[in-house]
Amino acid sequence: MLQKKVCVLGAFGVGKTSLVRRYVESMFSDAYLTTVGVKIDKKVLTVGADPVTLVLWDVAGEDDVNAIRMSYVRGAAGYFLVADGTRAATLEVAKTIQARVASEIGPVPFLLLLNKADLAESWEIPAQSLETLETAGWAVLRTSAKTGESVEGAFQELAKRMVS
Repeated sequence: MLQKKVCVLGAFGVGKTSLVRRYVESMFSDAYLTTVGVKIDKKVLTVGADPVTLVLWDVAGEDDVNAIRMSYVRGAAGYFLVADGTRAATLEVAKTIQARVASEIGPVPFLLLLNKADLAESWEIPAQSLETLETAGWAVLRTSAKTGESVEGAFQELAKRMVS
């Protein structure tokens, strides 16, 4: 069975842990607990006819004081960049993280997840910013850890990209 390390990266409070929990446990909680360091989960899924174990590294968020430790990212076969659609600044953090990760581990598959799609009326990230990223080759998905929107599909898509 294939086993692939996947990192979940982004600013503080964008919903990284909630997305992982929704995917692994099919649960959502409004109780917010800050991740310290890294939390590791596993889930088996099927890509084509093959079972693949995703080893999910939910890495503590980045802010003005703490940058993501690149030692956590080494060995990753793919990663998610998570931004909060209701906070435009988190997209800028995701872009900065992507540049550092690309220089540290090279070109590996990644997806940008714009979380909190259930709060569309509070959306701050302009469509033009997303179009620019998509034109540059970024895969962008709108997700909601709260409702489950596009969460399963995001993990399936990244897994496909990692094994093909």
